[in-house]
Amino acid sequence: MTRKVGILLSGRGSNMMALVEHARGYDVTLVASDKPDAAGIAWARERGLATFTQSPKGMPKADYEAAIEAALRAAGVEVIALAGYMRLLSDAFVARWRGRIINIHPSLLPKYKGLDTHARAIAAGDAVAGCSVHVVTEELDGGDVLGQAEVPILPGDTADTLAARVLKAEHRLYPIMLAEFVTR
Repeated sequence: MTRKVGILLSGRGSNMMALVEHARGYDVTLVASDKPDAAGIAWARERGLATFTQSPKGMPKADYEAAIEAALRAAGVEVIALAGYMRLLSDAFVARWRGRIINIHPSLLPKYKGLDTHARAIAAGDAVAGCSVHVVTEELDGGDVLGQAEVPILPGDTADTLAARVLKAEHRLYPIMLAEFVTR
């Protein structure tokens, strides 16, 4: 059975693109964003994917999330994949979708939850960095880890050079983990 997936993004959507291009066991039925001019939304529209955008500016968080949730439900979404979605979801939203939201994070969780993961890994003298796909819970980057990919930290790496290599690993890992998640 093919599952219906909704993707939430905030920017260019390169992880969303990887999820769409390598879909197996799932169909992307909606791409939604908090930024109406997000490059990822334009890419999705060019490919005929259903899209939804809603700026949260000037809206109470509950109203904003209700609008996104209504669009997800109207599209028949069963699982949500966060792909560069830079807003924290409310505990109430997460509770309504419990066990059906996954995210990719640019660190080897549980290390370096939150932002600035690459700079933090380099500053700590780590030999490897990487990415993790995890189930979203009310705890920031705290849900069960579904899979990880390691990326070596090279001499002379900056946060930007490391981020570029980790992003390539994300594009390989995320579609595999989403496919496994929806077909289990």
